[in-house]
Amino acid sequence: MKNLLSCCGHSCGQSSEEYLDARISQKDIRTLYNSLSGIYDLWGLLAESKARNRAIELAGIKDGQNILEVAVGTGLAFYKIVKGNRKGQNLGIDISPGMLDKAKKRLSKLAGVSYQLELGSAFHLPAGDGQFDLLVNNYMFDLIPFDEMDGILAEFKRVLKEGGKLVLVNMTKGEQFGSGLYDLIFRLSPKSMGGCRGVRLSDRLMDQGFQVETREYHQQLLFPSEVIVAYK
Repeated sequence: MKNLLSCCGHSCGQSSEEYLDARISQKDIRTLYNSLSGIYDLWGLLAESKARNRAIELAGIKDGQNILEVAVGTGLAFYKIVKGNRKGQNLGIDISPGMLDKAKKRLSKLAGVSYQLELGSAFHLPAGDGQFDLLVNNYMFDLIPFDEMDGILAEFKRVLKEGGKLVLVNMTKGEQFGSGLYDLIFRLSPKSMGGCRGVRLSDRLMDQGFQVETREYHQQLLFPSEVIVAYK
């Protein structure tokens, strides 16, 4: 695959100046997303639903799998994961108690399913080695400093089975008209963007030993997202 990313010593095909680094600490992210939990579903519907739904489609969930979603948020994707994997193991984690409360209310509408929702960090996953067939992660790496990304990817790789699938969705660098608006907002006020800025992760995944199968670009309400499928 063509080099996509060049920042913090990683090849990108573009200069590091084009990629903004995270500007909000993980502690402050937790507080920020607690405050956003009541309105996040509206943003998710208007700007993220196209990419999130495509990620679920590409995940190819098979009932009976062991599935982990990291940064489960209000459960927009996790609801569909659990609904499609009623007989399997479904674990969702998030650092925000407010977001998890919303996810628990959403998932309570499902009957006859098995799942767990827990407070947890992507930096130290509450799971054993080689435990999961599928790991899903939506809109988290766009909050993570570049120099901390590899540690998280190592954790993802640790908990996936050999041949296990990783599906990522991130805010990415805009590739179509108007999409640069959101990086401009981030430059002016990171909290107004929920701490998110555009990233591209395909090359970083390959540097960590993942096999990248596909990367798709999606834009909704001018908001640019990438959907990546990779394998351990």
